[in-house]
Amino acid sequence: MSRERLHIVKVGGQVVNDSKMMATFLSSFQQLEGLKLLVHGGGKLATQLASDLGVPVSMIEGRRVTDQQMIRIVTMAYAGKANKTIVAQLQGMNCNAIGLTGADGNLIESTIRPPLNGIDYGLIGDPVKINVELLSTLLHSGFVPVVAPLTHDKNGQLLNLNADTIASTLAKTLNESFDVSMIYAFELTGVLKDVAIPESLIKEINRMSFEQMKENKIIHSGMLPKLENALAVAESGISQVGICKYDSIAELSTSSFDEYTRVHG
Repeated sequence: MSRERLHIVKVGGQVVNDSKMMATFLSSFQQLEGLKLLVHGGGKLATQLASDLGVPVSMIEGRRVTDQQMIRIVTMAYAGKANKTIVAQLQGMNCNAIGLTGADGNLIESTIRPPLNGIDYGLIGDPVKINVELLSTLLHSGFVPVVAPLTHDKNGQLLNLNADTIASTLAKTLNESFDVSMIYAFELTGVLKDVAIPESLIKEINRMSFEQMKENKIIHSGMLPKLENALAVAESGISQVGICKYDSIAELSTSSFDEYTRVHG
């Protein structure tokens, strides 16, 4: 018995902060046929809000160190402003979106991440359980889940989590029930050798080429968690994993479109 196709799309980068880019992205997203789920970031929004409130920001290899002050800020930015704006815009396009965090319906239960290589990231979650039944019920009831990058520990504590990690965790878990395609969308056409040169698009990436580019500093900062998660998804057996520009989501379902980075396991 064949499984239903499920498109999982993660959007982040500058797109979440730019109303015109976001409108274009959502228009392309809602054109995807069949079941779909959206995971969004909002790191730049959180950083700006922290700056406005005079709260220092600490980032290590693209990952945000989260203390009690920062968890309040990312909750406002992710679950509040970013999530509800996206849901409202999709509803305006007759796409029946419903906004969620990992705490809603016990969607994503996590444990607090222990110090890694001597670095304590604070209130960061490592997922231990996904509520597949909830997501399946919502998807088959005609809803489009829109997931903010927050989880919880089942003891009343919200936990921050990189949106790329949430997307990859959902993809790997839901692939047991659905035929998942995983798309990471942001402001660039894909992974570039030089961000100033759009023509430097890297069309194919695997683990070996990633490690070489990481060592040579071609890939760094926020692209590290994105590609580490994309590789984990591809290596789990999901055949379509792509990193593309925000306005090209619907085109990835056509075999002739190749202006994106395809990630191989």
